[in-house]
This record gives sequence, C-alpha cells and structure tokens, in this order.
Amino acid sequence: MTTALLILHFCVTVALIGVVLIQRSEGGGLGIGSSQGMGAFMSGRGTANLLTRTTAVLAGLFMLLSLTLALLYRGGVSGVGHDILAQPPQGAVSAPQPAPAAPKP
Repeated sequence: MTTALLILHFCVTVALIGVVLIQRSEGGGLGIGSSQGMGAFMSGRGTANLLTRTTAVLAGLFMLLSLTLALLYRGGVSGVGHDILAQPPQGAVSAPQPAPAAPKP
C-alpha cells in the first residue's frame, strides 16, 4: 500500500511542478498564457483559470498524500525506541576492558 502511495505521490509531485512551470508569470516566464500558444481553443483568461484550479487540486492532493504517508510511517521500525539519542549506535565499540593482572610468583 505504501509503495502505491509513494508512486502516486511522485506522479502528483511531477504534475504539480509541470503545471506551475506552465503558468504565465508577470514577466512571461515559461507560460503559454497568450492566445498564440493555445490557438483558438481557449482564451488567455480561460487558460489561467484552468491552470489555477489544476494547481489548487494538485496542491491539495500533494498535502493529503504527504500527511497520509507521514501517519503511516509514524511508528517507524518496531522494537526501536522513538528517541535516537537514547540508544547507542548499532556498531558501537565499547571501551576496552583492562587485562587481568598476571599472578605474582
């Protein structure tokens, strides 16, 4: 289930980045907002409204998926405490023990 959610999250992320880059900025940017780019299909205003709504929907999906994945991974690995500073590292070398004293003759 989490793999499917991660793949969906990745697809939504890529789509959100693409939609944001397509939008027309104040300086023109990478936008297609002019009527020349869209031909007679949609006006510049209609394109802006469509892209704004698409951005809002994708942003909502992104946030929902992020929260869902965070809740699924909330427990972490079972058997391990929640505080990483409270436990020693996995391969920690302990201090060397002093060698036993040799018996005196």
